[in-house]
Amino acid sequence: MSEPVARLAVLIDADNTSPKHAADILDELAQYGRATVKRAYGDWTTSQLSGWKSALNENAIAPVQQFAYTTGKNATDGALIIDAMDLLYSGDVDGFAIVSSDSDFTGLATRLRASGKIVYGLGLRKTPASLVKAVDRFIYLELLGDQPSTSTEPSSDAADLPNLQSILTKAINRAAGDDGTANLGAIGSQLRAANASFDPRLYGFDRLIALVKAQPYVTVTGTGSATKVALKRSTKAKS
Repeated sequence: MSEPVARLAVLIDADNTSPKHAADILDELAQYGRATVKRAYGDWTTSQLSGWKSALNENAIAPVQQFAYTTGKNATDGALIIDAMDLLYSGDVDGFAIVSSDSDFTGLATRLRASGKIVYGLGLRKTPASLVKAVDRFIYLELLGDQPSTSTEPSSDAADLPNLQSILTKAINRAAGDDGTANLGAIGSQLRAANASFDPRLYGFDRLIALVKAQPYVTVTGTGSATKVALKRSTKAKS
């Protein structure tokens, strides 16, 4: 019997998210569960959100109206947070995807995780670290859409990324068994546990296996779920 598919509530801060990402966001989240709730929050009476109209219709996203009653106060944030808590207490979803680059949702993400819900965050590379670290996994919107199957070109912000050899070596060591080899899936879990925004696409690869195979300091054996990775002897000595 196959495992039940996780029910996800996708809550989009339309004030801080471009409609061009809408379809790619849902495509990305499909690998983690089924979006049973899809809502976008904003003041839809303003011209700033007019570009969202077609994206809402094409992706079956429900717009939630929130008037900006006071200048300088983000009423959209409050509406999204209230809805998220209502959904939490309803018990109708297994996880949440918060789409925003706004650190104001850090407390919400922390609260949802404390209640046992998995929380995904999606936002731009400018998203404050507080929100990135508050979720189980953070996905940068710039990485979504058509990507090459393999690449030698890392992100344009590569200088800001954690050193790949350092984090990969640590992940392999933590996931390795007595024989010194580690399952590829366990390595991925270790990488994301240490850094919620880890994504092989940031380093120019579409999948973790492609990234790992390209590193000269590891050996890879097996295929599929049986893929094993080990550090070469010289790397072990350095680590």
